[in-house]
Amino acid sequence: MGTRNIHVWKHKTDDGEKREVRAEKFGGKWRIQAQLRGEDKWTYYDVPLMDDLLELRRVLWNKYQRKHLAFEDVAAIDKVIRDAGGTVPGENDE
Repeated sequence: MGTRNIHVWKHKTDDGEKREVRAEKFGGKWRIQAQLRGEDKWTYYDVPLMDDLLELRRVLWNKYQRKHLAFEDVAAIDKVIRDAGGTVPGENDE
């Protein structure tokens, strides 16, 4: 059984609604879910939103910089971003 690795952040949507996002790495796989304030149920994403992946990457990078997270988790989410057609922040900087 793998260890649980959960990361949570909150932000406001373009419509001004508060949205909480949770990303969990369990058994080597990432699962992302989100909930708008006032909703009873969570939305689970089979295909995560790119904005959520990029924010998760920022959260993981910050934790890695503070030595609270292994680089392997940052590398794993980088692969998910690339596989989804996104660009990893800082990767194409000259």
